[in-house]
Amino acid sequence: MRIGSREFDVDNRTYVMGILNVTPDSFSDGGKWNSMDSALRHVEEMLAEGMDILDIGGESTRPGSNYSMPAQEELERVLPYIQAVKARFDVPVSLDTYKSQVAEAGIGAGVDLINDIWGLKWDGEMARVIGEHGVACCLMHNRRKVPSPTSLTSVRDPHNALAGDPHNEFGYRNFQEDVAADLAESVELALRAGIGRDRIILDPGVGFAKSYEQNLQVIHHLDSLSVLGYPLLLGTSRKSVVGLTLDLPVAERLEGTLVTTVMGVLKGCAFVRVHDVKENVRAIRMVRAILEERKPAP
Repeated sequence: MRIGSREFDVDNRTYVMGILNVTPDSFSDGGKWNSMDSALRHVEEMLAEGMDILDIGGESTRPGSNYSMPAQEELERVLPYIQAVKARFDVPVSLDTYKSQVAEAGIGAGVDLINDIWGLKWDGEMARVIGEHGVACCLMHNRRKVPSPTSLTSVRDPHNALAGDPHNEFGYRNFQEDVAADLAESVELALRAGIGRDRIILDPGVGFAKSYEQNLQVIHHLDSLSVLGYPLLLGTSRKSVVGLTLDLPVAERLEGTLVTTVMGVLKGCAFVRVHDVKENVRAIRMVRAILEERKPAP
C-alpha cells in the first residue's frame, strides 16, 4: 500500500501512526502541542522513536464532543502545522477530519491520507474529494445514537438479542455483524467515488458508538474484520476502555495501551495509532521477533 511517497507492507508488518493534536481540549493531550515550536519538536521526537505516519488533528472528538467546530476554524488550526511538517520532515501525513472542505485544503497542503472518524458518512462530499485527489483514507466505524435506548425496529424484532438493552443506545442488532456491515457500507461509498481498493484502511472505532463491553469485544475479535479484505488500524491509545479496565487516569494508561497494541499485532493489524511512539514501537518489535523467531541484527 502506498501512502505519500512510502510503500507499506500491510500484509506482514504493523506500522505506528503518531498523534499530533493541535487542539486545546483533546482528552489526553489538549493544549500540549498547539504552539508551532512544541509541535515540531514533538514530531521530530516521534520520528526518532520510529513513527511511520503522522496524524494531525485540529478538532477534539473526545467523548461528549458535539462535532460543531466550523470548517474554517479547523482549517486555521491545522493548515500551518501541515505546511510546516511537510516543509521540514519526510514523513507521510494523515489529517484527522470528517469535513470535506478541511480535507480538500489539507490535501492541497500536502496531506497524504484522510482519517475520517465517520467513515465517509458525515459529509456527503468527503468520498468525492478523496477519490478525485487519489490519496489514501482510513475509514472508521461510528454510529449516531438512535432516538431512544432501543429503536422501534429493535423492540418489534424478537430475534434481536439486544432489544430492550438500555445500554444499546446505538441500535445494534448483532454487534459484531453490524460493525462489519457498517464498515462494508463505508467501503462501498469509497469505491463508488473512485477511491482505489489499495487506498483504503479500516478502523473498528474503539471508543466510538460502543459500550465498555463492546470496546473489549471489538478488540478481541479484530481478526473477524479481515474478511472485508482491507488493512486494519487500531486506535486505543489512552482511551477509556483502558482507563475503565485498570481504573487509571489518562496519564497512567501506557501499559494498558501496549497490551492492546500487542493484541493488534497478533490479530493482524497493519497500523496502530498512538501517543507514545517509542514504547509501542518496541512492543511491536518484540512481538514480531517472537512470531518470526528472529535473531537480533548484528
